[in-house]
Amino acid sequence: MARTIIPFGPQHPVLPEPIHLKLVVEDEIVKEALPAIGYVHRGLEKLADIRDYNQMIQIVERVCGICSMIHAMCYCQGLEEMMKVEAPSRAKFLRVIWSELHRMHSHLLWLGLFADAFGFEALFMQFWKIRERIMDINEATAGNRVIVSVNVVGGVRRDLSPEQCRWILKELEEVERQIKELQSTMLKDYSVCKRTKGIGVLTKEQAHELGAAGPLLRASGWAQDCRQLGYAAFPELDFSPVFHTDGDCWARGWVRFMETLQSINLVRQAIAKLPQGELAAKVKGNPEGEIVTRVEQPRGELLYYIKANGKKNLERLRIRTPTFANVPPLLAMLPGVELANVPVVVLSIDPCISCTER
Repeated sequence: MARTIIPFGPQHPVLPEPIHLKLVVEDEIVKEALPAIGYVHRGLEKLADIRDYNQMIQIVERVCGICSMIHAMCYCQGLEEMMKVEAPSRAKFLRVIWSELHRMHSHLLWLGLFADAFGFEALFMQFWKIRERIMDINEATAGNRVIVSVNVVGGVRRDLSPEQCRWILKELEEVERQIKELQSTMLKDYSVCKRTKGIGVLTKEQAHELGAAGPLLRASGWAQDCRQLGYAAFPELDFSPVFHTDGDCWARGWVRFMETLQSINLVRQAIAKLPQGELAAKVKGNPEGEIVTRVEQPRGELLYYIKANGKKNLERLRIRTPTFANVPPLLAMLPGVELANVPVVVLSIDPCISCTER
């Protein structure tokens, strides 16, 4: 049968992000995939020319709504290292708490969308129902369900009272119970396994050669996570990366499911060890020099390059998000996949085009 080129996206019922692929298919089997991006470029990095380095915190928080807190934390940590400022210990633990809450609601969002991609609507609604509790915690502790805006250069602007800590722990107990109720369905159900096992396989060697990041990398057998670098309060917490060796769509679901439970454990540890003290260190002057800083976003490694010349405006701000790193592995996974499975494979990398194009 002759080859046909079928456009996939930028608007698609199962995709929350405008990714566009030209699929070369033969007998409904994908032979080649060609990406086309550029639909949501906003020029956010250019704003560093006209906004001072403190105002840029609010800008980088809007690179991505789902992981806004982690973007701001990465940016502030870079400036703190450049300006020789160390955030107080309490601020580091609070950053861990809010960043892991963001990881939880990001993974629960993805687990719901993933279930929707293979047609399991009831499972989709269950994950999003659980996610509401995390969003409520964000709103109650930071005043916003998504963009919590807690970071400043030198620490954080918000604190948690003992009553709020006890309430968070109680809520997380219920979240954990509800997530575990879905474990058998998400990981063992016949229909779920039929649509995800052996689909879109990325081998361990391919993941390394193509520079995969985050859960996509860890689902292919690599136990690598930027939280191992020891930023914030992670060196004082019991943490080791979650990983699996199957390398298929099911393994990516397994990794994110287990990482959600792991984040609950990390928040518990951080609250148990939350020290007393100041929320932020005093910052004087303007940044000068250049630096690269990295953190672990829900989708993988997030990298900020910051260059400053001693003025209030940054000279250069460059951001590399994990979806940018995961597009080449996606293009390697699609050849040989049935056309009906393309949405599942594309969604398995948790693409965030808004992050990637900024």
